[in-house]
Amino acid sequence: MSDQHASAELALGTTGIAKRGADAAESRTANRIWWDADADDYHAEHGDFLGAAEFVWCPEGVREAEARYLGDVAGRRVLEVGCGSAPCARWLKAAGADVVAFDISAGMLRHAVAGNASTGLDVPLVQASADQLPFAAGSFDAACSAFGAVPFVADVGEVFAEVARVLRPGAPWVFSVTHPIRWIFPDDPGPGGLTVTQSYFDRTPYVEVDDNGRATYVEHHRTMGDYVRALVAAGLVLEDVVEPEWPAGHTRTWGQWSPLRGRLFPGTAILRTRKP
Repeated sequence: MSDQHASAELALGTTGIAKRGADAAESRTANRIWWDADADDYHAEHGDFLGAAEFVWCPEGVREAEARYLGDVAGRRVLEVGCGSAPCARWLKAAGADVVAFDISAGMLRHAVAGNASTGLDVPLVQASADQLPFAAGSFDAACSAFGAVPFVADVGEVFAEVARVLRPGAPWVFSVTHPIRWIFPDDPGPGGLTVTQSYFDRTPYVEVDDNGRATYVEHHRTMGDYVRALVAAGLVLEDVVEPEWPAGHTRTWGQWSPLRGRLFPGTAILRTRKP
């Protein structure tokens, strides 16, 4: 049990890790209950870094205000996938976008409602799973996700197909995830996280369970090639893969992200795609 997530693990009765698969329904349920249980601790630890109306792509600190991966969002309808407390969506709204944000977790959306109230930026919020979008086809001019939803669904191809369905032609879909190379190392920001312990090609998800074998957390691993193939199958065009370098003077440790590891290998992949 990790100290960082001890209260959520205690609340859910997490007792260990199971080396097994997890289907779509189990992944949805596990991650809904996990993020409900962890929402308060997550925001207590990371809220200051994320801000109330800031668009931060990753622990390395890449910000949309400088990167402009989505281009000019003023007057455009934008969907945030797996929004958490929705600071990215509120930044987009402040930049003139017509934004809708969704997340599977009611606990996270509770923080999003509070963030709307504290900033005066009232972003519409929806509870939904990324592989079952409750939106009409061709209804958005852009979609984005900063470490939201993509690793937590069983079939990433379903996510990409759904995102492609709701986008209009020419619309960007940009998302950030843990860099796939991190899967081969222990989830440790210190020296213990520098030694390879498992195969890059082992797609078995990381599953935490309670005493009854019920999944309390599920995260799915994909190789970089898996992401590219799924994007192409969904009819999307891959324009760029950004691997942010660890910035000089950045001393923050976030989970497994740290200056030690960041100097040696990437922690984040940002995939920039577009619907033709």
